[in-house]
Amino acid sequence: MKDMKDILRIVGIILLGLFVFVVVVPLVLGAVGIVVGTVIGVAVSLIKLAVVLAVVYLVLAGVRALLK
Repeated sequence: MKDMKDILRIVGIILLGLFVFVVVVPLVLGAVGIVVGTVIGVAVSLIKLAVVLAVVYLVLAGVRALLK
């Protein structure tokens, strides 16, 4: 009887491991993908903002030089 309990315990642990692998791992990887995508999106937005500010600065500097 003790052997049967040990076997059932081992089978239960294996099934729990499979559940974690099948259900939890894709959720975690999805969350990581969302975070990475968000970080990349924020970085691209910051680069676009920096380019726009640089262009505006150059235009203002050019206008200032023309008015002198």
